[in-house]
Amino acid sequence: MIIEQQASQKKAASIAAFSLLMMAMLGPFAYLFVFQSLIVFDEATETAVNVLGSEGVFRSAIASLIVVVILDVIVAWSLYTVFKPVHDTLSLLAASFRVVYAGMFGVAVHQLYNALRILTDDEFLIGWEEAERSAQAMLYFNAFNNGWNTALIIFGLHLLVLGYMMIKSIYFPKLLGILILIAALGYIIDSFGLILFETYSFELSMYTFIGELLLIIWLFIRGRKGFPS
Repeated sequence: MIIEQQASQKKAASIAAFSLLMMAMLGPFAYLFVFQSLIVFDEATETAVNVLGSEGVFRSAIASLIVVVILDVIVAWSLYTVFKPVHDTLSLLAASFRVVYAGMFGVAVHQLYNALRILTDDEFLIGWEEAERSAQAMLYFNAFNNGWNTALIIFGLHLLVLGYMMIKSIYFPKLLGILILIAALGYIIDSFGLILFETYSFELSMYTFIGELLLIIWLFIRGRKGFPS
């Protein structure tokens, strides 16, 4: 029984590590490389011109984020398997938070597709003025951004539970658990800051994500070496 459990943990750790690594590449490609270079949130017309001029890349970025949503669900299941021996109920709670986050993020990504349809589909090209289409598309771009920011609160709760279990577990370095807790607080503070304060602009999560990167490395190691009995 213990050997089967360790084998399941080992396999799940490898799947989680690979999935997280893929997400670490696809997410920045879509958001940092594509969206931040094309979407100018206070310039609807300029944004429309940018997106239409790089439509293929923009579509690729949307597809990349859809893959990220799928990978989030896979990671939720994988981490549940890894953490189940630590605490069955809390590991299920952490997985549930991540699945809910994935659903919210998927809804946010759908707003990008809505924006693209506004700018490219014939039904909107015929019946709408260019300025109207650009303004409507910008509403969807903002809906994506706002939806993702809100979803990150749930993601932060997922990390809080993971960090707590890491600290309590004999499998994980306690320092890694502390860093994951710090990453969780970064997301939660940023998201609530944006909700509560109109002028909030400090991106704390840009400086607190190191624990997530170390978790990928740790999972790769455990996926290769296995878990202690």
